[in-house]
Amino acid sequence: MPLPVAFEVRVVGGRALSPGVREIAFERADGLPMAFEPGQWVNLILPAPPPSPQGDGLAQPLALKRSYSIASAPGPSPRFDIAVTRVQGGPGSTYLHEVPAGTALQCIGPQGFFTRPASFALPSLFIATGTGVTPMRSMLQAAVAAAQTALEVPIWLLFGVRREVDVLYAAEMQAIAREHPAVRFLPTLSQAGSDWTGRRGYVQAHVKELWVQLAALGAGLPHAYICGLERMVGSVREILRTDLGLPRQQVHSERYD
Repeated sequence: MPLPVAFEVRVVGGRALSPGVREIAFERADGLPMAFEPGQWVNLILPAPPPSPQGDGLAQPLALKRSYSIASAPGPSPRFDIAVTRVQGGPGSTYLHEVPAGTALQCIGPQGFFTRPASFALPSLFIATGTGVTPMRSMLQAAVAAAQTALEVPIWLLFGVRREVDVLYAAEMQAIAREHPAVRFLPTLSQAGSDWTGRRGYVQAHVKELWVQLAALGAGLPHAYICGLERMVGSVREILRTDLGLPRQQVHSERYD
């Protein structure tokens, strides 16, 4: 696994994924491939917020360091994506939601042990909420690129958000699931409208059912990958470890709060 290093990146694009989440595309300024394991993250060094207009004599604020999972798969390209939730009054997310193309920033990475190598060939249940889906997207893209789905390795993504408009990468995930029968995309909404025909409620309500179904396929020893806020991650880990008796080797998790 590569050791984290510092390098310069440039913003090459961006798009809204939902009303509060923006995807930002970067590329390495040195043109080298963005090498990492699917699921890893990077630190971005952002400019310090402006000093207080009151001129209160306090020391100048320091530059901001923010961590983001890589949302794209590794490959020969110097480009990579992240997704940023805009936090009201948050200087880091506000900056990244407004940063123009061409801006240069310092980046440190890749880092993290929440990974699923492209060569991994066992069934996987991905459980994510919010931007916790971004490392799952990287893992899924890498698996598809490695033709794992042609080998009938099941990858099921249970993705919880509040409303249908908050389902990040919905069209992309649906297209992958249509093309690859081993992939299932299973969004669940905690504040679903009356016209929603999919799953409802929190991800915790669906974990047992899906795990039992996945294990019953007999395609190998399933693994669970969980990413989101600490409360969800802890709750799902408890279900898997205590209620279903999974050993820690089959449960992989990362939280972002």
